[in-house]
Formats: sequence, C-alpha cells, structure tokens
Amino acid sequence: MNLLTELVAFLVAIGVLVVVHEYGHYSIARLCGVKVLRFSIGFGKPIVQWVSKKTGTEWTIAALPLGGYVKMLDERESDERIPAHELPHAFNRQPVGKRIAIVVAGPIANFLLAIALFALVFASGVNEPAAIVAAPPAHSAAAQAGFQGGEKIVSVTNANGNDTQPVRSWSDLRWKLLAVAFDHGHVVLAARDGGSTYDFPLDLGKLRGKDLDDDFMSHLGLEAGGGTLQVAGVEPGSAAERAGMRKGDHLRAIDGRPVDSAGTFISYVKAHAGKPLHLEVMRGNATQPLMLTVTPVGQRDDETGETVGHIGAALAAQAPSVEVRYGPIESVKLGAHRTWEIAVYSLRMFGRMITGEASLKNLSGPVTIADYAGKSARLGPSAFLSFLALVSISLGVLNLLPIPVLDGGHLLYYLVEAVTGKAVSERWQLVLQRAGLACIVALSAIALFNDLARLIHF
Repeated sequence: MNLLTELVAFLVAIGVLVVVHEYGHYSIARLCGVKVLRFSIGFGKPIVQWVSKKTGTEWTIAALPLGGYVKMLDERESDERIPAHELPHAFNRQPVGKRIAIVVAGPIANFLLAIALFALVFASGVNEPAAIVAAPPAHSAAAQAGFQGGEKIVSVTNANGNDTQPVRSWSDLRWKLLAVAFDHGHVVLAARDGGSTYDFPLDLGKLRGKDLDDDFMSHLGLEAGGGTLQVAGVEPGSAAERAGMRKGDHLRAIDGRPVDSAGTFISYVKAHAGKPLHLEVMRGNATQPLMLTVTPVGQRDDETGETVGHIGAALAAQAPSVEVRYGPIESVKLGAHRTWEIAVYSLRMFGRMITGEASLKNLSGPVTIADYAGKSARLGPSAFLSFLALVSISLGVLNLLPIPVLDGGHLLYYLVEAVTGKAVSERWQLVLQRAGLACIVALSAIALFNDLARLIHF
C-alpha cells in the first residue's frame, strides 16, 4: 500500500508541476501570437492525443511521465517550408523581448503555483510543533546562549536590533534562522520562561558550510521540546531490555537531565557508549518514578565511522503543537515571502555545492522525490501541498540556471542578443548545447546515485 501511495503521489506531483510549467510557456506564447504545434505531458510514445479545432495545437499525454514540452512553430526546427502567412507566428521571428517572456514564463508559473499552495496551507491552518526549546547539549551554541530547556521562543531580532519578527511555531523559527545561518550572523531570540520573557543572543557564526547540509538547527543545539517521550518498543536481548525498560514507559530524565525530545535523548545515549546511564521513567499508573540503569552498547555509526552508544529502544515523541492560521491577504504575502526564501536558499545551496562548501548528496532524483511525495501524502493534505510547493520552486530555480538545454540557457542567449544586438551564432549554440547536455547528464547521474545510496544505505 505504501508503494502504491508513493507512486500515485509521485505521478500527481510530477503531473501538476509539468502541466503548470509548460502551460506557462504555452499561455505566453499564445499571448505573443506564436503558433503552438504541440503541448506534451511526458515523452515517448503518445498514449492519448487530440487536436484543438480552435488553435490547431496537438495535445498529448505520452508514456514516460518525467517531464513535458511545448513545441512552437520555428523555422530552425521545421523540415518543411513554412507558408508565408504563418511566418509572423514563428517563434524565431519574434522580437527578443517576446522570446524572453515566453522562456521565463515556465519557471514563473512554478513560482506562482508555490505561492498559491503556501497561501492555501497558511489560510487553511496547520498544526506544527510549538517553538519550545529542548534541553540543549553542553557547549552548543544554544547552551552558550543560556537556554536550559523548556523556554518558548516568541520572537527573533536581527543583529542590528531594528527588525523583530514574531515566531508562531518551530517551523516558523527554523525558516527565520535559515538566512542568518547562511550569512553566519547572529540574532537575539526572545523566549518566555514561566511568566517572564528573556533575551538569548544566539551566534550562528560557528556553523560550517556543510552543517547546512543536514539539520542546521541540531548543530546549534536547538531541538523542539516541551513534550513527552515514550518507549514504543524494546529489542529482544538489547541493553534496554536488560535494564528493565518496557514498551509504554514514559522517559522523564537521563542522568538527572530532563528529557522532552527524542533527539536530545538519542544524542546523549550516542555520546556515552559503555557508560552506565541512570533513567527516570514513569510506568503505568504509578505515581512515583522508577529508576533504571542502562549501559549503551558501542556500535559503529555508518555515516561518521565513529563508535556510538545504542540501547535498542524505539521512541515515540509527543511534542506540544500549535495551530498556525493566517488571513487571506497575509497568507498570500507569506506565501510569496516563503517562496522567495526557498528560491534564494536553493540558489545559494547550489552555489555552495559548486564551490565544495556543501555536499553533492543534497541533489535528489525521482526515487527520493517519490519517497517524500508518498510520505507527505500520508501525513495529510497540508504536508503534501507544502511538498508540492517545495518541488515546484526547485523546478523553477533549476530551469533558470544558465545551462544550455534548460530555460535559463535560452534566456542567456536572448539576453546576450538584447545587449549586443546580435543573436548567438548557431555554431556556438551547438557547442554550448552539448556542454549543457553533459552538465544535465552529470547532475542526473549524481542525483540517481544519491537516490540509490539512500535506498540501500551504502
């Protein structure tokens, strides 16, 4: 059933994104008076096709659903002589301004879709983890800022102190810190503890470029807390079973440190391989805590190669949540702002991958997209719409990269023509086209390798 869900969600996601992108090209081409010969969803052998009596455009759904295209009347691509009365409707006969508009219309359509999807999510409301901080690891940036755990963050103020933004949820906090993390700056977090509000200066300057590959929040020592942590299962013969842990136990503290998040607990266990740890748990209807001692077994971490502690217990965290809902106008504004933030983040991350500051493991292919599509679909409409918006932005950004074959490559040609007054020669276009195709093949190969690595964990 999970495989079917992933397949259906993937096909829906790809179908929507391709239709929107190509319809952007199609609609502006028609507006500019260009004749569109074919609008195809997918590649390869047509499964369904029909011709519009009004426009003469052939609409096609093809066998391979990984993309699509809009074919316009163009003298350079026609094997037959185009009738004189149709020449004014050929793409290559259009002024450079119109050609630029037609090329950028596809990516812009993806951005507009993302804005609409985010606005719908914001307006309909979504439950998100509250911005309550779990007890941070010692010596982390969060610990150095003064966080002890349990504080609820209510606002973020920039380094200059002239811009304070409210924080509504943990997700909201993460997005507000992301741009600052890229710039290695610092902020002041206002957090409520009890009945008072305190300022916590947080320095993000110690983050390395590759810290942004993963969850940069965990590198800062920030994790959502304030909830309860329950044992969801115990492996037979494990350290947890030997210590007397049972399914259903509520973990309250480890070595006297309050436990309110799975990440905090797991990090502490990993860092104490072979060392006895004292747990405080609540079991059943008991009114007094039960004290257990567990000694994590040392195991090799597949990612880092280091020896980490493992006790063999599955955990289920229940964090407090808040419903985040905005008015229609504010939702559209926030949707546009979130789309802009993600687009800029994507470009900066791609730049860091080129310079080696970020890992190429961040590139994902169809297998990973299908996996996330299925997972988000199972989480509900809001999660799936947010995922769809993210992929739509990624598609828009990717197509605007100045790589021949992509929209951005054609845009580069037309911008050169607009500045110099001369079109890029066909010889140079052919050379650049081959280079661009090589880049796309290389990127696709890396993305596919990353997909396989995630799938079989090598």
